[in-house]
Amino acid sequence: MNDISKKKLFYPIVDRLRKYLKAYDRELKLPIRYEDLLHFSESFPYYDKKGNDTLWETVMYDQQEQKDLNLGLKVIYAILKTDGDMSVMEHLVVSRIDYCTFGNSHPFRIQIMNQINDNYDYFYVKHADASRVYGLELEHLLSPSRLNYLVNADTLIEEHIAGIPGDVFMNDYLKRPITNKVRIAKEFVKFNERCFVRLLGDMRAYNYVIDITPDFEEEQYRVRAIDFDQQSYEGRKSMYLPQFFKDNNRVVDLVVNLLDKQAIEQYRSEERTLLYRRLRMKTVRYRLKELVDCMRVDTISTPEKVEQLKKELAKHHKTDEFLKCNSMGDLVRLNIKTVLTRDARIASGKFKI
Repeated sequence: MNDISKKKLFYPIVDRLRKYLKAYDRELKLPIRYEDLLHFSESFPYYDKKGNDTLWETVMYDQQEQKDLNLGLKVIYAILKTDGDMSVMEHLVVSRIDYCTFGNSHPFRIQIMNQINDNYDYFYVKHADASRVYGLELEHLLSPSRLNYLVNADTLIEEHIAGIPGDVFMNDYLKRPITNKVRIAKEFVKFNERCFVRLLGDMRAYNYVIDITPDFEEEQYRVRAIDFDQQSYEGRKSMYLPQFFKDNNRVVDLVVNLLDKQAIEQYRSEERTLLYRRLRMKTVRYRLKELVDCMRVDTISTPEKVEQLKKELAKHHKTDEFLKCNSMGDLVRLNIKTVLTRDARIASGKFKI
């Protein structure tokens, strides 16, 4: 699949969404903005341990500017990790700043080093885009994992999501004797379902990671999205199903070869049930409704893409209700509702969004 939009439009954060972010402590005054990091004086390519070009560039700044940036970035890290308590941050330093020119968002990656034990962590500074913010918040509310991010005006701060990038996993880890391929197949089915339900697109292999957890007998896996630029943006339904991206073929082959139709349906149903249970929590349900209400009156895609997607979803679900939708927010709301209420166990209860 190569027809995904080459250059996604950026959409500003409107007042209603910003009010939502403030209400849930996502919007805070921060000492560094995205534009401040653009004033680097030199850069050089960053290569991985195997000598491959990562498409990231390590950037350098003038001495005084570097000093000011380092202090501000440490404050941001403290806000992310300890709610701003700098007393436990004295032994931390900003050891590297990387800049990525690949893709739409052109993020900065900040490496924070612990001087006591040389351990390090990362966070990202990006240009705030409404699509991405909606994607992050939907992931936080609907996925099994919580996300930590902050917004300040036109700057977005994201905590690093740890895991093995999907393309690296398929190249280096899938062939290991200890890799449980059935469990990988199962988790990809659930990930595929999760992306489609909330209409998260562009889950090519380098846009998600595999989180590996050693268990008492064998490894456990979880597939986690790390890129949310294509939240409810594209017009083709297949863009929201990771199974249709060519670079996911090796995992799709595992699903086809190791799982029968009954098992696939079981895992899809399990994921829908988990999603429904999260939505049964009042705090999640009310917060999701506030977020979706923002999306429904916001513009995060083009009219042509909205028109195409509502027709394809109407055909997929065999209901003309989608044809009445006027925005991507309308489609997200109706798609979640339609998928969940099609499950007999869920439909028997009360479900509103």
